[in-house]
Amino acid sequence: MHSVRREFFKNVLPSMIAFAFTGVYAIVDGFFVGRNVGDAGLAGINVAYPLVSLIQAAGTGIGMAGAIQIAINKGKGDEEAEKQYLGNAFVLLLAAGVLLTVSLLFAYPAILRLFGASGDIYTYAAGYIRIIAAGAAIQVFSTGMVPVIRNYDGAVMAMAAMVAGFVTNIVFDWLFVSVFGYGVEGAAVATLMGQMVTLVPGIVFLVRKVGLFHYARFAPKGSVLRYLVTIAASPFGLTLSPNIVIMIINKGAIIYGGELAVSCYAVVSYVICVAQLLIQGIGDGAQPLIGRYYGSDSPKEVRKVRAMAYTLAAGVTILCIGAIIFSRNVLAGVFGVSGEVQVMYADVIQYFAIGLIFAAFLRVTTSYFYAVEKNISAYVLIYGEPTLLALLVAFVLPRLLGITGVWISPPMTQCCLTLIGAFLLWRSGRR
Repeated sequence: MHSVRREFFKNVLPSMIAFAFTGVYAIVDGFFVGRNVGDAGLAGINVAYPLVSLIQAAGTGIGMAGAIQIAINKGKGDEEAEKQYLGNAFVLLLAAGVLLTVSLLFAYPAILRLFGASGDIYTYAAGYIRIIAAGAAIQVFSTGMVPVIRNYDGAVMAMAAMVAGFVTNIVFDWLFVSVFGYGVEGAAVATLMGQMVTLVPGIVFLVRKVGLFHYARFAPKGSVLRYLVTIAASPFGLTLSPNIVIMIINKGAIIYGGELAVSCYAVVSYVICVAQLLIQGIGDGAQPLIGRYYGSDSPKEVRKVRAMAYTLAAGVTILCIGAIIFSRNVLAGVFGVSGEVQVMYADVIQYFAIGLIFAAFLRVTTSYFYAVEKNISAYVLIYGEPTLLALLVAFVLPRLLGITGVWISPPMTQCCLTLIGAFLLWRSGRR
């Protein structure tokens, strides 16, 4: 038991920090843009951020799919299969990077209009996402390598690479936005530079630790690629889903609350994003252990790791809710938003803090499901959230309660899905 606990924290704590820094990338941009450009610039980045998340989700999904199969096949002792999944995961990362760059550069104007962006918000959103899209391949590889590195005993290395990228992002955000006045475009360039700094040590680690170019099997194999895509749909959705939620809430905020509500939700989403990613770091940090024990047919150890993940997630959630409630009257001001936005934020953030109670259970449960190849159960929880939320926002609560209905839709959605997740977990334990 002690060795399992030691391995758990060895993997999970660096993973939590790495995931937190992933979310902080966008917060840093919002901090500097909010203070130097204003509410419209902050709202523009928030409207564009689901597209940024699409890029990151593609990398995370593919990387995690490869990592899951690496862990399972290491547990089975099947080295050849491990090599094939490692190499083919990198082939998919390359393909995704090229595809996203080309498609987003052509499609972002129409997509931003679909998101409800107009006027100054559209101008700032377009300026930001145009540069991010041009460097999509950098972000796909930097996010995709992190779960792979963790499965080769590189949890601390992955964390260090993320911290280095974060520091780089801060320095160049300050330089480009605050000093040179390059606005949202400068923030986008700073983000890409931070991702590049994350990418380089990750490649070096895999080359030195694993012998990447000699060890991996890069020749595309249809069955391997298809299975990777099937698995990737779960972590892809888990990463993207909160940002589909952002898109849905932004649309509702624009309709029922205007630019003020969108600016408020920008700050809300930044704060909640960090808490959610800390929790996701617990689930995904436990994945290498769960996958390895699952592959070696050790169900007792799988249950121990899962129980520790739930316990840690509960503790982290309580701390996050306390910090959010305690700071609600001052935190929005850090982003340089107007006094009206600060007052609105202090009220609205409480609804989303309640939702973290349910999000903690859902994130760990979903990570467990895809780590043990229960993909259908993972799909239900991941894609159920934006689907149910869209129905509530479009057809039910805002029509009854106005903008308040928009704000209470996410915690209600997460509560319903928690009940579904508990049932799926109970059913899987009976088999």
